[in-house]
Amino acid sequence: MEEQNLDNNHSEQLTKKERRELKRQERQEEKGQRAKSKTMKRIISWLVVVLVIGGGIFALVKFSGSAPTQQDGGNILSEQLNSSDHIYGNPEAKVVLLEYLDFQCPACAAYDPLVQELKKEYSDRVAFVVRHFPLRSIHANAQISSQAAEAAGLQGKFWEMHDMIFENQAVWSNGRGAKSIFLGYAESLGLDKDKFEDDLDSSQVKDKIEADLKSGNNSGVNGTPSFFLNGKKIVNPQSLDAFKKLLDSALSDAGVETAVPSESVTPQ
Repeated sequence: MEEQNLDNNHSEQLTKKERRELKRQERQEEKGQRAKSKTMKRIISWLVVVLVIGGGIFALVKFSGSAPTQQDGGNILSEQLNSSDHIYGNPEAKVVLLEYLDFQCPACAAYDPLVQELKKEYSDRVAFVVRHFPLRSIHANAQISSQAAEAAGLQGKFWEMHDMIFENQAVWSNGRGAKSIFLGYAESLGLDKDKFEDDLDSSQVKDKIEADLKSGNNSGVNGTPSFFLNGKKIVNPQSLDAFKKLLDSALSDAGVETAVPSESVTPQ
């Protein structure tokens, strides 16, 4: 009997321990549930905030009047033609091909013969425009070559210097004497050498290049050459025929008839 009573007491003691353990586990589970509930509430709150912010951004992009950024491979030109732009061809043309270039960029030099062919065929119907986008971080002579073209432009020889710089890119691009080389080009073009040298480092010339660079950045330009056809960035064509198709399509959209060769073309 004594042993039986001891066993019963021992059984009751174990049951009490089990009950305490169960209560402890229940309290922990309740704490865990409350913590989970708080976490879910925070997640839901953040999702609501994200959705509200996302909707606001969408509304700003959709309804704002700012220039659109790249969509479907196309950017919009942030600044239309102005009096400081150099135009080759028909300044009154309904179709404008604008190029952002770096004179030291090999790709720009490779595209230049294609553009030259386009000028020959379309200059009576298309305005060809270039703007400077010197990649100064990788091309040591990009800035000075743009200055040379602009300095020549102040004496009415922008396009002549433009062509000479590209034709001789291999000569000046990797050397330290680019400035003296450009002075030689100016002399060969019959420019006033002293004026050219003064203009080369003038604020007028540098400000023009900076303005072009800024307009390119605002238009989403991130490499050269970058072409804009009637204000919209195009994917660089891979051949002369592909380039012609783009111009022909733009001319057709603008209602321009078949070309009538002009007697003279005056670059500006």
